[in-house]
Amino acid sequence: MTQHFPTRQLRFFLTAPTPCPYLPGREERKVFAHLPLSDGPTVNDSLTQVGFRRSQNIAYRPACETCRACQSARAPAGDYVFSRSERKVLTRNTDLERHLVEAEATLEQFELLRRYLLTRHADGGMAEMTWPDYVAMVEDTAVRTHLIEYRLRSQDRGPGDLIACVLVDVLADGLSLVYSFYDPSLTKRSLGSFIILDHILQAQLNALPYVYLGYWVPGSEKMAYKARFSPLEILKPGGWALMSARERGARPPKPVGCGSNAGVELSDAEPAELGGFPSPGKP
Repeated sequence: MTQHFPTRQLRFFLTAPTPCPYLPGREERKVFAHLPLSDGPTVNDSLTQVGFRRSQNIAYRPACETCRACQSARAPAGDYVFSRSERKVLTRNTDLERHLVEAEATLEQFELLRRYLLTRHADGGMAEMTWPDYVAMVEDTAVRTHLIEYRLRSQDRGPGDLIACVLVDVLADGLSLVYSFYDPSLTKRSLGSFIILDHILQAQLNALPYVYLGYWVPGSEKMAYKARFSPLEILKPGGWALMSARERGARPPKPVGCGSNAGVELSDAEPAELGGFPSPGKP
């Protein structure tokens, strides 16, 4: 699979090994580049198609020495047929209003994010995210991006309560879900699944081929859920291919070679922590 983008504008870096957040006993490394301000959208498109993810103005992907557990996943919107259970999830949330807003952080969003993180990811690296961190996550970018807010219908003319939010990149061939969060107390709504299903529906309505979901990590409770969506394509050495029934039940692959110097990459569920990346110009 050949992808063309202006590599002369990019310098790729490699992070030092750190503990893997998804597979115990393994380590992760990331290769990354700073997206150019002049051509950020085009470069982001091309890098996403070959397995990179975006966090602020950085594009990154797994570069673990002895592990290949992380696999980029995307849903082919045009071929997607919602299952009975998925249609029920969509129906349970028909009372919500979706609002497309500019990529500008608000305190209301941040308060919802904090509740989500402290309930769902209290032991994760993002649990200590501050307001300036959130502003940077949403606004520090040169690509085509926006926020989708899901709100309950208001009883007056004001905005309804915010119960879910997702940061979305608009690509030439689809939508990329960068990060989503929601009210953790509303478990019966299945909001995490609803956000994905709603974006597959929006891609269909806008004739966009794909919805990029980040990394699927077999064996990881945090990331294996993506295999429930079908059809699903995963990125293999030879290019994108439909996930097989056997792969859906896969266990985490054993590390290649000796030792535990292996790992997986972060996903839309947990963006890369920028503290692990050198500044531009540093080796």
